[in-house]
Amino acid sequence: MFLLNNTFVFTITEGTAGWELIKQAFWPMVEGGIKYTIPLTLISFAVGLLLALLTAVMRLSRSRIVRAPAAFYVSAIRGTPMIVQLFIVFYGLPNIGLTIEPFPSAVIAFSLNVGAYASEVIRASISSIPKGQWEAGYTVGMTNGTTLRRIILPQAARVSVPPLSNTFISLVKDTSLASLILVAELFRQAREIAARTYEFLILYIEAAFLYWIICFILTVLQELIERRLERYIAK
Repeated sequence: MFLLNNTFVFTITEGTAGWELIKQAFWPMVEGGIKYTIPLTLISFAVGLLLALLTAVMRLSRSRIVRAPAAFYVSAIRGTPMIVQLFIVFYGLPNIGLTIEPFPSAVIAFSLNVGAYASEVIRASISSIPKGQWEAGYTVGMTNGTTLRRIILPQAARVSVPPLSNTFISLVKDTSLASLILVAELFRQAREIAARTYEFLILYIEAAFLYWIICFILTVLQELIERRLERYIAK
């Protein structure tokens, strides 16, 4: 390991194996997770959630003109593999003169994917709220938008937490696909070290273990949030 431009560069060569390899590969993978995997997950989920909310509201509109674009977007994203979407953004768009760096390309692709899937969760959550809640808002003089914002969405948010949490956890694992477009995230670090040492099994198991740790922590947080939200459910 040596310092280059204030960044630690890890050197693992052919011949390193066993526990020594696991120890030497640990920090490059963790660094890839901290620098790329986690930020990529957080940014993509946040952008995707905003897109999902907009799409869900459009899908619930009474106007066919408003519903059609949202329905097409959801159908197109859900009907195509994420890896294809990722390749279209990174490798395809340069054909029309639009070149995007690897990390932003991954954010765009993952955000679009999350937006489509999460929009169906939000739409179902909004639809699950009794119509009486809408009528209650109209009774006190609220407009349709105000009723949605102040009454419906807070209740729908509580219902949508478990499935959205699952989407978030799935996104953590899906970020490994970003390694295919040169994003130096956790799995790409494992691939690069494996290519130099030929110890594919050990390194891929180590990468899987790190992903599992991240997802386990998120699962615990999800359970805590769900338990807290249960306090506001009438029994």
